This record gives sequence, C-alpha cells and structure tokens, in this order.
Amino acid sequence: MAQTNGTNRLTAVEKLRELLADPGKTIGCPGVYDGYTARIALQEGVDCLYMTGAGTTMSRLGMADMGIATMNDMRDNAAMIAGIDPDVPLIADADTGYGGAIMIGRTVTQYIQSGVAGLHLEDQVVNKRCGHLKGKQLVSLEEYISRFKAAVMAREAARGDIILIARTDSLQSFGYDEALMRLKAAVEVGADVAFLEGVETREQAERFCEEMAPTPCLFNSVPGGVSPDFSVQEAKDIGYKIVIFPVLAVEVVYPAVRAAVRQLKEKGKTDPVEKDGKRWSPKELFEVCGLKQLMEFDVKAGGKGYVDGV
Repeated sequence: MAQTNGTNRLTAVEKLRELLADPGKTIGCPGVYDGYTARIALQEGVDCLYMTGAGTTMSRLGMADMGIATMNDMRDNAAMIAGIDPDVPLIADADTGYGGAIMIGRTVTQYIQSGVAGLHLEDQVVNKRCGHLKGKQLVSLEEYISRFKAAVMAREAARGDIILIARTDSLQSFGYDEALMRLKAAVEVGADVAFLEGVETREQAERFCEEMAPTPCLFNSVPGGVSPDFSVQEAKDIGYKIVIFPVLAVEVVYPAVRAAVRQLKEKGKTDPVEKDGKRWSPKELFEVCGLKQLMEFDVKAGGKGYVDGV
C-alpha cells in the first residue's frame, strides 16, 4: 500500500487493481477528452475515467482518429487528466505504442510517470485508425507480442505500476480464433486485461469472457459502431470487468454546440440550457473546475487575493 504524508492511501493503479479484483464489480468508465469533461465526470463521483484517443485527437488537433496523434499529444493530455484527481484511476488509450519496442517502452514509462493507472496497446500498424472503421491493417503475432514484452519490461524497469490492457483489432480481418489466440499470448507475457475490439454479438461476448477467464475482459461501448450497445449491467452479466464509453462526451457535445452556434447565427444570441430558463454564470462554470478549492488553498497558504471571495 502506498504511503502519502504518513497516512496509508492507495495509489490510482492500486485502486484500479482493487476494483478489478472485486468479484461483484464491473467498472463503467466515462470517456473524457480534456480537463473540462474530466471535471464534469469527476463531479458525478465516478470510479474511473477513460481518456479516449479519438476524442483527444479531435479536441487537441481538430482531426479525425487516423493515427495522427503522437505519444507526446496523448501523454500530455493523460497527465493533465490524471493529475486533476489522483485518487480516481485513469485508463488511457496508448494506440500502438507509437513505434517499435524501444518507443513502446518509452510510452509505458511516460504514462507511469504521468500517473496513468492503465493503458491499452493494440495490434494495428502504426498508421492506425479508429477500431470501428473498416480497412484496418494489423501487425504479425510476433510483433504484437513484442509490444507487450516491451511494455512489461518497461513497467518493471520504471519501478512503478500500470495496468496493461491487450487490445486486438483482428476479429474482423482474421476471425475469432486468431483474435483469441493473440490475446491469450499477450496475457501469457504479462498483459493484465483482454480487450477484443469490435465484438459482434452477445453470444460472442459471452464466449470471449468465458474463454479468457480468469483474465479480466474489457468491452468498448461505441453506440452506432460495430458492437452491440451493452449497458454496464448487461456487460457485467456477460462477464466483463471494465466497460469504456469513449464517445460519451464527444457525442453529446457535438449536437449541443452545433445547436448553440445555429441559434447565434439565426437569432443573434443563444438560449439557456437546462437551468430553469437562467444562464449558467462564469462563476458556476468555474466551480466545476475547482474554483472553491483553489481559493481555499490560496487563503490557507496566506494569500490575500481571495479572502473576500470572488
């Protein structure tokens, strides 16, 4: 157990391992892509956050998820989100690891140092694409396993810990048996969790969780994608331990912002949203991002700027 300021406190990765070990728990992880969406999710008391690679690419670069984001892009975003509340674990997309074995080792080390509790690596080529798009190209089994050997070696050398999640995108191209074999091989060399991307049916999902047992399995919930739209409870009944919702924030922000911009163009102003017909003040929005805590910190440190509030 980690020691912090003389008191026993679990680190984020220890908390995630504890959640995975709880036989009655399936973790539902809202997908967030920046500090604001992370703060909103944290305000609701979630057990774990998921940093979406697609959302990170779209929000930081304004581009589609086509393997464009670099390790630096992803690490910097993950470090910021993980640092908002170190008591809440963050699982972050690490795509392909961004290169060969040496680069994958660096990626894992950087994620550990950034406070990320878990990451997933996949078997697409470096110039990857979203897992729910067609035409994905995959590396050989040998190269895929090399990625996890590198990740495990880096984890050991870093003298830290991180949950390593093995993702395969081979189901659509090579079939179920090949996908299962790849994930079992990744677990054999040290991966902690199995992630079969693009599950097609509930029956396939049940078979997968059963055949991977006792390894925890992750389900990727992408409404409108190739997989069924399982709820957390449905995923738990199937046998999954983690459910990520990567487009949760991205999906709801798009129509809301688009509608507001249309109102601005058509009426010259925007209408209030879900607040008894009143506007959200800047102060109320800042409070989502820790305004009160920041002011209290300043006052306790002897600062004078916020003694009388704002």
